[in-house]
Amino acid sequence: MIDEVLADQVAYYRRRAGEYDVTAYGGDIAAARAHIARLVAEMRPAGSVLEIACGTGLWTEALAVWADTVTAIDAAPEAVAIARDRVQLANVSFEVADVFSWDPGTCFDVIFFSAWLSHVPVSRFGRFWQLLESWLAGNGRVLFIDEHVDERGKEAYVAGQEEVVERRADGSTFRVIKNFVDPEELELRLRRMGWDCLIRRVSSRWVYGEARLVR
Repeated sequence: MIDEVLADQVAYYRRRAGEYDVTAYGGDIAAARAHIARLVAEMRPAGSVLEIACGTGLWTEALAVWADTVTAIDAAPEAVAIARDRVQLANVSFEVADVFSWDPGTCFDVIFFSAWLSHVPVSRFGRFWQLLESWLAGNGRVLFIDEHVDERGKEAYVAGQEEVVERRADGSTFRVIKNFVDPEELELRLRRMGWDCLIRRVSSRWVYGEARLVR
């Protein structure tokens, strides 16, 4: 079932790619860019950076200011096409890829993802962080932005499914994984897996996390 939901999740974001920026950022792209730039400046993502679930590239262009190189991946080709048009920089490369089956063939100093961790199924959480470990260079960092658990009430969960929500796009209904971030719970879980992690709230809706492997 999880594979089917994940396929539906990709289909949902493929369908929404053309209007995602308007709905996600309220149509004020300039304000979104400024806010993203401030957050990324605080992160200082130096060296080689992998961005997972890059979407339409707003975070990618901010990461590219600080990074030597950015490799940005997303499973939705329509979103990647928009991102490629938006971010035409020599130090940025894009790839359509499913993070669970992708092999980068290299390691990165920083791995970043925004609004992606909450889309990882509980059953694949451990596997996902194992992949990050295998892709991370020595003393590298994982940086992420996601929604606080206080936002859970806004979603319509499928009956009997604690992590599957229903969303609509172009008149069709899609199933999407949505596991909101409880900072204390996530920090504890990651520490048990060998990560040193600190998560803080950056707004009423969003949290920022930074994790390093304990070596």
